[in-house]
Amino acid sequence: MKVSIIGAGYVGVVLAAGLAELGHEITLVDIDNKKVEMINNKEAPIYEKGLQELLEKHVPTQIKATTDLKTAISNTELTFVCVGTPSRKEGLIHLEQVKGACLEIAITLLRKQAKHYMVLKSTVLPGTSEECIKIIEDVSRKKFPKDFSFAMNPEFLREGNAVHDFFNQDRIVIGSSDAEIVEKLKELYQDIKAPVLETNFKEAEMIKYTNNAFLATKISFINEIGNICKKLGIDTNVVAKGIGMDWRIGPHFLRSGIGFGGSCFPKDVSALIFRATETGYSPKILRAVFEVNEAQPKKVIELLDKKHNSLAGKNIAILGLAFKADTDDVRESPALQIIKELILEQANLHVYDPVAEEPVKKLFPTLNYAESAQEAIDNAEIVLLLTEWQEFTQLNYGDKLVIDGKNIFDSERVHLRPKNYEGVCW
Repeated sequence: MKVSIIGAGYVGVVLAAGLAELGHEITLVDIDNKKVEMINNKEAPIYEKGLQELLEKHVPTQIKATTDLKTAISNTELTFVCVGTPSRKEGLIHLEQVKGACLEIAITLLRKQAKHYMVLKSTVLPGTSEECIKIIEDVSRKKFPKDFSFAMNPEFLREGNAVHDFFNQDRIVIGSSDAEIVEKLKELYQDIKAPVLETNFKEAEMIKYTNNAFLATKISFINEIGNICKKLGIDTNVVAKGIGMDWRIGPHFLRSGIGFGGSCFPKDVSALIFRATETGYSPKILRAVFEVNEAQPKKVIELLDKKHNSLAGKNIAILGLAFKADTDDVRESPALQIIKELILEQANLHVYDPVAEEPVKKLFPTLNYAESAQEAIDNAEIVLLLTEWQEFTQLNYGDKLVIDGKNIFDSERVHLRPKNYEGVCW
């Protein structure tokens, strides 16, 4: 199948690589010339396990990147919209990129005779799909579903494991009132062995938000339990293991630490709170999830303040900048909040992350960026573990204070813990 994908971000480029591996012909569209050039040169624009290998395999035979959206749509039968939906401060998401893509598609459809299939994959609040359909109808003068088709197909990829998750999906959700595009997407995904859930537009949109809100809730829940356990002298990891053995709860997302970050959970929880408030409902649990998460990184500073009267002039190693391991994404990373606090405390920071330093250098250009994790440790009196990179378990920490914010040395790795070790909430 000939498929165009608008947006070469985390979702779009992984989707392109995955569909190419399934045998489809992909045209990847982005406004960023540098990103387009990188993809056409077989270079992954993001760090994601397995992505580079797939690009090397399928560019340019099955994957081509371009800035020419109109030509891409004209020469393909199905288009995925995978553009960003950034959050405003009050929680409302920006839909300018989504609506802009719909407008460009509508303009192109004015001259295209064949029926076109459009799939929204960006995370959007319930009601957005209908808005997109109206934009296309008004501009193209074509009618849904007779002249063009539309579906909402949310993604459930974990950054750092996105390529694996694409081929091993728990379920495929397709939201539409048009049976034709549902069958088209089933054909597209036929080699992925996952159950398909057919819904309407709003249900599909809400499933994505509910999914992320629930996972975020599990994280804030175990962090709150962890904060209690810390005061009671209880190993939170053992408690998490015990409750995770209950099939009704499960073991996933029960690793306590400095909280969640990234492009999804903070934005999606905030947006859902905002939308609920708009309807006149106050989502108390979701507000608590957000409040616990915002406070959690400060636990690191609280531990430091208990052990030192002043952090001014202290040499502190920051190991890890990405919001989680196996990604270079630093958006909403708890590490950045901790760095800001330590700069205010006038500490000297020695920073290292294996893949995520470049975007942080733009934010904090004057920090000391080490060539290796061990170099950062050797230049510091205190070490903060802020991303769960596995390489950090194999270092020589000596007698230096090590505060673990991401549970790298959990109860399964007690024997590897440094001599002077402290967990944030366990």
